[in-house]
Amino acid sequence: MSAGLTAASSELTMVAMTKSIGPLLKTFVFTVFVPGTVAGYVPWRLSRNAILVTGAEAWAAITVIVIGIAIYLYTAFWGFALIGGGTPAPIAPTKILVVKGLHRFVRNPMYTGVALVIAGQAWLFHSPPIAIYMVCMLLTAHLFVLFYEEPTLRKQFGEEYDRYRETVPRWIPKLR
Repeated sequence: MSAGLTAASSELTMVAMTKSIGPLLKTFVFTVFVPGTVAGYVPWRLSRNAILVTGAEAWAAITVIVIGIAIYLYTAFWGFALIGGGTPAPIAPTKILVVKGLHRFVRNPMYTGVALVIAGQAWLFHSPPIAIYMVCMLLTAHLFVLFYEEPTLRKQFGEEYDRYRETVPRWIPKLR
């Protein structure tokens, strides 16, 4: 009986892994091209004539960048690909509403992660152009969330999304 349960468990694990490969691969491609461009390539281009800070200040800025990367990777790969069965890309959305992980605290943690990566680079290079770019990115993300994401999620998930929206803030976590 134990061998039968182990075989069934292994088979379920293989099915789950097979189902996850597509979303994981698509999320990887999306991550390279979209956040990779927004939080990597563009700030790098804007920092070309900037002077890198050093010492404790550099380590603090790098810490902000690493936290931002971790937030994005955790929510995109664990939340959207593995839990939601989709990707952060609007053309391949999740099949379920993701309300676990960091999505319990704010509805848009991936944008926050990307913004932290950009903010860390603005700090690392003492770069006003990167800081201005970050503000523009956040404004663009906010408008995209208001006029595309939220109406789309409301259509896709209905009352479940409305309940989630009522209890979880869009950007800034509630202090408990």
